[in-house]
Amino acid sequence: MSTTLNRAFATVEGSTARFTTLDGRSEDLAAQDGSDIRRAIIQRAIVEARRTGSTVELVTSGDRGSHRIHVAPDGTSSPVDDGASTLRRTRNDPDLASNLDADTPSAVVDELPTTETPHPVEPAPTAKRASFIPASTGPSERANGWRALLARWGLVVKPSPTQVEHDERIRLASRHWAGCRTIAVVNGKGGVGKTLTTAMLSAVFGRFGGGNVLAWDNNDTRGTLGWRTETGLYDTTIRDLLPATSNLLSPDAGVSDITRFVHHQSADRYDVLRSNPELLAADQRLTSTEFEQLMRVAARYYRLVVFDSGNDESADRWLSMVDHSTQLVVPTLTAPESAESAALLLEALGARDERSHDLARNAVVVVTQAEPARPAELRDIVLGFEGRVRDIVVIPFDPVLKRGPLRFDDLRTPTREAWIRAAAATAAGL
Repeated sequence: MSTTLNRAFATVEGSTARFTTLDGRSEDLAAQDGSDIRRAIIQRAIVEARRTGSTVELVTSGDRGSHRIHVAPDGTSSPVDDGASTLRRTRNDPDLASNLDADTPSAVVDELPTTETPHPVEPAPTAKRASFIPASTGPSERANGWRALLARWGLVVKPSPTQVEHDERIRLASRHWAGCRTIAVVNGKGGVGKTLTTAMLSAVFGRFGGGNVLAWDNNDTRGTLGWRTETGLYDTTIRDLLPATSNLLSPDAGVSDITRFVHHQSADRYDVLRSNPELLAADQRLTSTEFEQLMRVAARYYRLVVFDSGNDESADRWLSMVDHSTQLVVPTLTAPESAESAALLLEALGARDERSHDLARNAVVVVTQAEPARPAELRDIVLGFEGRVRDIVVIPFDPVLKRGPLRFDDLRTPTREAWIRAAAATAAGL
């Protein structure tokens, strides 16, 4: 069960932008012929609105803050008035930049036309010759089950809508990005599924994306990720990695040097950076500077980092984790206390600063059914988060998740599919 808002995202860096469509596909935009990058973002949002036939909420972010704009299929656009401020509205002309005040942030479009005339669309470029080599955007469709049996007999059966959705989720979960991406699994209450969520998301991303995924136990107080995952060749923790960061960041360091400090999961193809559950919190606290150094190492050796967080939301390492995160995942059980803790955390982050507000608004809530059947509680929790976060994914009850090693292959088929859905929803925000 999930809910998805009709929203596109644009992250601006100078004269370029990273645009994420409604269905989670990302592409790069660049300003053309010295024009403002904002023009390219608006033009792309108009195309997305026309493709879907509905108004798109465009969320832009950059070095000057974040803004939200409604873009309609007819080309008209207007800022979203959330009551925080009264935004000025400016009529569009061929040069958008000349209509904006000098103090208008260059990284976002926060002043847009409100006329009834359509927003002008850039003329299409001259058509290029079609290549004889077809484009390949992902793995080819592979039949399974009875469809695979029929295929061996020469009978091709089109995949069902369910199979098509499954294949699309796998495509999202297997995506690679330019640069390291980070996911913070957060809830201020203990025992709500942070560790199992970290392990299962890491397993899906590692299996289908080809590895290079790190599950980081970012916990001052007896983090248990190491207890529920495989032990590697060396009995090492984050305390052993800290003094080695300079060597690992040196030009002479090899890609396999990180192996001494992490624990590889053989079947699920991700690595675990353990905390030491035998030490008191006072013996393994990290300063912001130490976290930064560890993050540099993680970004050098891994394409994706999934943080298993502790419960102390005031700790330096917890706040540093949030500040370095690309995406928040908030786990909760089907219990009022854990759901309330998740909601309070999202509200606190929403009031912290603009970036934390965007992270909270773009979060994915993962609701794990701790008992075989509690439909009323499940319904109330899902309804309580709808409209407050970007997506909600329900994980069905599975006794394997309650205790013991966390391995993807041990899960029931519906549970595996639910975690693939959760990973795809998370990847859509990266």
